[in-house]
Amino acid sequence: MLDLAKIAGQIPGISQHMHKEAIASRQRLESAQKLQQQAANRQAKLIQEQTDFRDRLLFAAATPIEPLDRCFEIQPAPYSHSVFATDGSQISPSHHEIAYCYLINIGQIMLHYGQSLHPLLDSVPEVFYKTEDLYVSKQWNIRLEEWMGYRRTVSEAETLAEMACNWVLPPGEHHEIPNLALVDGSLIYWFLDGLPIEARDKILLPILAAGERLRKTNIPMMGYVSASRSTEGLNFLRFQTCEYEHPNCVVNCGDLDDKYPCQKIDGLRDSTFWGNQLQPGQRSPLYRSNLRILDLYEESQRVYFCYVNMGVEIARLEVPAWVVEDQTLFEQSLSIVMTQVQKGYGYPVALAEAHNQAVVRGGDRARFFALLEQQLIRAGLRNVGTSYKEARKRGSIA
Repeated sequence: MLDLAKIAGQIPGISQHMHKEAIASRQRLESAQKLQQQAANRQAKLIQEQTDFRDRLLFAAATPIEPLDRCFEIQPAPYSHSVFATDGSQISPSHHEIAYCYLINIGQIMLHYGQSLHPLLDSVPEVFYKTEDLYVSKQWNIRLEEWMGYRRTVSEAETLAEMACNWVLPPGEHHEIPNLALVDGSLIYWFLDGLPIEARDKILLPILAAGERLRKTNIPMMGYVSASRSTEGLNFLRFQTCEYEHPNCVVNCGDLDDKYPCQKIDGLRDSTFWGNQLQPGQRSPLYRSNLRILDLYEESQRVYFCYVNMGVEIARLEVPAWVVEDQTLFEQSLSIVMTQVQKGYGYPVALAEAHNQAVVRGGDRARFFALLEQQLIRAGLRNVGTSYKEARKRGSIA
């Protein structure tokens, strides 16, 4: 039980710390605004330096492909359009439960506007119980809970492509209604970068295949990142603050253990910076992400991003290269996601509904294991039940 009286004495210290951080953040913001203007005047030269010394940099910086000092208006969405979205949830395995297995539940949503069509709100559960499902990750020293999260990401991507491509006919076969496939979170699967190659391929390749299927059907895909903590865009300004003739980090700063000289605005996030630049309904310039994991993507699938003032938050929107190359498709996708946020009162309604369909609550977990217990008993298994530890934790005599 949490003792709030003991916590109360720590609150003033937290308030003072946050006040100091707010002052420091304002100072960093002012510095970043000056650097942005300076970098905008030398943008082409800085991009060339970034390209020339890419393999000798010690930080990840995105490349702006539009003028740094411009903000762009987002146009209204077309009256008729469709939105597809998926999200996932799971029941984690436990040795204290009736059976050692796990469940992944994928919520799938299809919403149609201006077409007099019924929406799809559904979920697709899958139980993993075979030996190869439960112990395959051990060969790479990956915890099962972690592997389960990776498998869920694959299921979300494949379900999204399957649902959208089965609904939308290939280009040229009928009059195309504008559409958008929405992903909850980033399209950059950076967390796979440190995995062994074989493990990484089992996760990344099916995800990229799902993205390629969307591309061939001409269904634009967009990742919606709420409360982004990325500094990838602002890191480009470090080329402006570099004290050396060339940004050769390996040679100039490779032996430094402390803060690098170019980290003038360290701690400032992209979303905070653009929150002070953008008006509601505006987006930042587009950036090309240069994170290392993207070297494994096909060129058409490489990820670009921008920041958008949704009116309630600054969201990071990510799109594959093939969508960016089609200006009409890109602008159309932006307008649809903006409308989704308005309809969802601050968050895309399709993603919110996909989460609601996917989420597994405590009662769902109990009913799942109760159903499993019944089936095991019918199959003739004896001594079926939870461990004494689990049974004791579910009730209290105190």
